[in-house]
Amino acid sequence: MAHRRWLARQSFEHTAQQIVFQEKIDAIEDAAQRLHRLDEQLRAVVPTWSMARVVEAYQAMRGASFLVAVIFAAEIGDVRRFDTPPQLMAFLGLVPGERSTGDTVRRSSLTLAGNRRARRALVEAAWTYRYPARVSEALRARLEGLPKAVRDIAWKGQVRLCARYRRLSAAGKKPPVVVAAIAREMAAFLWAIGREVAPS
Repeated sequence: MAHRRWLARQSFEHTAQQIVFQEKIDAIEDAAQRLHRLDEQLRAVVPTWSMARVVEAYQAMRGASFLVAVIFAAEIGDVRRFDTPPQLMAFLGLVPGERSTGDTVRRSSLTLAGNRRARRALVEAAWTYRYPARVSEALRARLEGLPKAVRDIAWKGQVRLCARYRRLSAAGKKPPVVVAAIAREMAAFLWAIGREVAPS
């Protein structure tokens, strides 16, 4: 809100600059309203979806907002098709690449070969773990009515991922590297949650 007030106070000497500036502000507002309408449509449709219970369970994880949970469920489907979390991580492209010749094994950056939408949603969600572990009011509301096993997995995940974020940052890792590592582990916790709550 403060940002919008600041933008509203901006003025330019030349009329053409002011017009272009205002057009850009209006375009941003239009896009925000369109996103709001789409979000409302998703909230209306998801309860009738076979993955509705899974979406609700995914939201037990910190950072897994409604939209992140919907994207993850839509892009991954039933996580039970992956036998292990590393298989899911590889599908998401969140594992390091590897080149080997003889006895030499060289690791490189993430493969990024997997599902881009789900990976991006997890990376965005992973940023929330830079803060200490806690259950906010918004998260508490999302936890209501969920099975104890799901709540336990989510809390264990939050404690581990917050601590890991601090450790990696203290070790001097760059923020994008830290967030990618957190997103990879977050996928494992979502995998565990997805095995507790089956689609209907």
